[in-house]
Amino acid sequence: MKHIVGVADMKASDSTGDIIVTHALGSCLGITIHDEKAHVGGILHVMMPMSSINPEKAKANPYMFVDTGLPAFFKYIYSLGGIKKRLVVKVAGGANVHAGNGDRFAIGKRNYIMLKKIFWKNGVLIESEDVGGSKARTMYMEVGTGRVWLANAGAEWDL
Repeated sequence: MKHIVGVADMKASDSTGDIIVTHALGSCLGITIHDEKAHVGGILHVMMPMSSINPEKAKANPYMFVDTGLPAFFKYIYSLGGIKKRLVVKVAGGANVHAGNGDRFAIGKRNYIMLKKIFWKNGVLIESEDVGGSKARTMYMEVGTGRVWLANAGAEWDL
């Protein structure tokens, strides 16, 4: 089954035949988590770094923000049987898709910095990433294998 992750959303599965995809990772970040032994994987698509800009929205949808979405995502993966020491994490996005117009708010960069701070505090390492630049990406994950790949303008590459 194919699961589509919207903006400010998360999908995870313990079904080995599933593929999870999220589109339009511009300044947003796509974070994948996979536990090969438990056959659990998922993608989180976050928009903004900090929930303090709108606590009500964060309460209604924690997946909108890095600081609230990331912990909720990990907890959900754990509930499906994922174990922290076995998790493989991959990240994409954080781009400045408005490259010619300046990047006054630097949302992509700020998303990535917040992600790295949370991971550092919790001892989580990123296995691979494709972050920054000026292109939007589509991110895919095969739950059964943990394979993650990206696509943009007809090209695909493994992450």
